Amino acid sequence: MAARPSRWSRPPRVLEAPSYLQAFVLSGVVTVLVTRAYLQATGYPQLGGGGLHIAHVLWGGLLMTAGLGVALVFLGSAARILGAILGGMGFGLFIDEVGKFVTAGTDYFYAPAASIIYVAFALLVVITQALRGRTRLSASERTANALFTVVGGLTTGLTARRRAAVRRLVQGCGPEVEEAVARLLDAVPRSEPPAPRFWQPWLLRARRLAVWVTTHRWVVAVVVLYVVGEPFVVVLRVLLDAVTGELPDQREWGAVLGVSVSALITAALSIRGALLLPSDQPRAFRLFKLALLVDLLFGQIFSFTVNQFGAVFALAVDLFLLAVVTAEYRRLCRRQPSGR
Repeated sequence: MAARPSRWSRPPRVLEAPSYLQAFVLSGVVTVLVTRAYLQATGYPQLGGGGLHIAHVLWGGLLMTAGLGVALVFLGSAARILGAILGGMGFGLFIDEVGKFVTAGTDYFYAPAASIIYVAFALLVVITQALRGRTRLSASERTANALFTVVGGLTTGLTARRRAAVRRLVQGCGPEVEEAVARLLDAVPRSEPPAPRFWQPWLLRARRLAVWVTTHRWVVAVVVLYVVGEPFVVVLRVLLDAVTGELPDQREWGAVLGVSVSALITAALSIRGALLLPSDQPRAFRLFKLALLVDLLFGQIFSFTVNQFGAVFALAVDLFLLAVVTAEYRRLCRRQPSGR
């Protein structure tokens, strides 16, 4: 006899939740960057007149409402993705004006606002990665996700690849479930795989280029030198500004101190990793990865306060370095004997 479901049981988790969150984060980040670039290029225009100003936070609220509405009204993964993108755009417009919400003078140019925006998206990225690595669904949850996919294909049909994915989801859920899902799949229209988009070959080339870059020995060597040396450059720059008298002009002393502390921690981890390179390369690259994560999750917060959105380039560099170090660490772990 089947167990009676609890009235307060947890709703089933969505298998593709990390993809939806990723779409939300990416659309939000792009919206913030495009909005800041547009406002700076146009001299920060104001929409309205006669003492009225229609802030773009209102458009953000409308887009978040639209995204939520799409996810609530329509079924299927396409609706979830569209809702995530609209919601991310709305959140980007909302969080872009955070300086007005945390200051008495509603200061859009409040220096720590960039850090607040960065922290918000960084937390979302951390949550996304945590879900991506730990989403192990129960049998009932796998069945629910399989049925969700089947329902989404009732109007557009399901390709052979999607049908195979549904069958894999319900494997091990019991013969009755597998048979019932197979009958449902027979009732769903079949569809051909979509024709390749014009941008897909370019995306494939970009992925191959990324793999080529992140696996070449000379690239890895340059990255290691940069990871070890860059924190010392940051500390020396702060010390030089203090000696030359430029440091007292800084408005955000706490942020400058935070950047320095983060650089010192990163330097300590990097030096330790460099010392381990001759004897234990996997552990060395694990320390390099940890050093970069410290900078990304701690140092960049203060860097955005000091440099505002000029820190975006440094963030992009850190992400590239993390990709190279992570790829090398995984390669070394695969080479390492399983018994070690």
